[in-house]
Amino acid sequence: MKAKLITYWIATVLIAFMLASGGVMYFMCPPEVLEGITKLGYPAYLLYILGAWKILGAAAICAPGFPRLKEWAYAGIFFDLTGASASHFFAHDYGPGAFHLLVPLALIAVMFVSWCLRPASRRI
Repeated sequence: MKAKLITYWIATVLIAFMLASGGVMYFMCPPEVLEGITKLGYPAYLLYILGAWKILGAAAICAPGFPRLKEWAYAGIFFDLTGASASHFFAHDYGPGAFHLLVPLALIAVMFVSWCLRPASRRI
């Protein structure tokens, strides 16, 4: 049971760090990030919307309580990551070794580990 809890927290912290750091980068809007989103065909202001959602999602999955909010946050993370992979696919922006396609999909696997192993107190 202790290994399950440790695995849960490792996966949760990894996903939360990925979301929060990505959200902060979106708010900082460095040239590489701006170039990346416009290359996909999205407007620059979308960075601020996604950035806020990423930071709020990271906070939601780490905060105690609010099990329904956590469910929505996990769903949002899934939509964000599948949308990222699909956007790169349809824009033919795969990156070296299909990096932009595979990394979001790998993070979905980590997110599912976090979601599946969450303690009973964090479930609906």
